[in-house]
Amino acid sequence: MGTNSQSSIMETEDDIPDPAQFSDDTAACIVSVKGLKENWQKWSDEHREYQKHNPFSQDTRPSVVVPQRGQDDYGRPLQGSVTEQRGKDAHTHVSREVEELCEVIRNIGQPGDKDGDGRSSDGRVITVEFGKLFEHYVTISNKLVGILLRARKQGLVDFEGEMLWQGKDDHAVITLLQ
Repeated sequence: MGTNSQSSIMETEDDIPDPAQFSDDTAACIVSVKGLKENWQKWSDEHREYQKHNPFSQDTRPSVVVPQRGQDDYGRPLQGSVTEQRGKDAHTHVSREVEELCEVIRNIGQPGDKDGDGRSSDGRVITVEFGKLFEHYVTISNKLVGILLRARKQGLVDFEGEMLWQGKDDHAVITLLQ
């Protein structure tokens, strides 16, 4: 008797009668549970497929291609990904801030020469003290030192030292090279 009663309780999807045979509440319940099951299975299949291509997944597969040092795509996001687009947007934003910083230095700086000895030469540059630039630029952005470091890396400005500190380096001369 135990076997018969268990088999009648355990029904497969094929054994479930057509929802039209049930009352409206029971039919809605069966349909919604079936929809939940299908949605869960769909998500599960998509996640499993995603994990096959995830190099950080614990489930290692031979189909996962992990870029090696020296390859062109090492340390770069997948082409066409949202991460790649965010990186491009950030690069554009920082480039605009560097251009704006150079324009501010042109506006508030003093013309000088590259030699720094006061004699006129063909190598004209614009210089400004860090303290003056900091006071003027603080209303534009709070990232002055980071933007200055980026501009120096691009060869647009020059100053002594690795880092500039407010107060301590107020008299440090920043030179606009271009």
